[in-house]
Amino acid sequence: MRATFALAFAASALPALAATDTPVGKWKTIDDKTHEVKSIVEITENGGLLEGKVLQVLKSDHGPHPVCSECDGERKNKPIEGMTIMWGLKKDDGEWSGGQILDPAKGKIYKVTLKLVDGGNKLDVHGYIGFSLLGRSQEWVRAE
Repeated sequence: MRATFALAFAASALPALAATDTPVGKWKTIDDKTHEVKSIVEITENGGLLEGKVLQVLKSDHGPHPVCSECDGERKNKPIEGMTIMWGLKKDDGEWSGGQILDPAKGKIYKVTLKLVDGGNKLDVHGYIGFSLLGRSQEWVRAE
């Protein structure tokens, strides 16, 4: 009886532990200048690659349901909520790289790396052009 309970308890704890070793999940995006929560982004895995979609815009300079007015092509003037803003990331030695991220406010696409910090409760999102030493980082906080 005790062994069964212990196994059941351990099994129920596994999903919670596993969730912190991957960026997959929902994240609060934190503005690197104002430190305000701007949106909720959900990162999913698709064919071994990570992608991120904006679920909800919480704070915008362009009203409650902003569009990507600065974007080009198919994203031009489309709602930011529901938009895929990050794609093509794969795990590489403790971080995820090789992908791209869109800054909807500027309509620009950057290279991106992701690294889990604070036991998997925070995500360092580093966007850059050219070399990864240049660019800027945001710290996202796990929303789940």
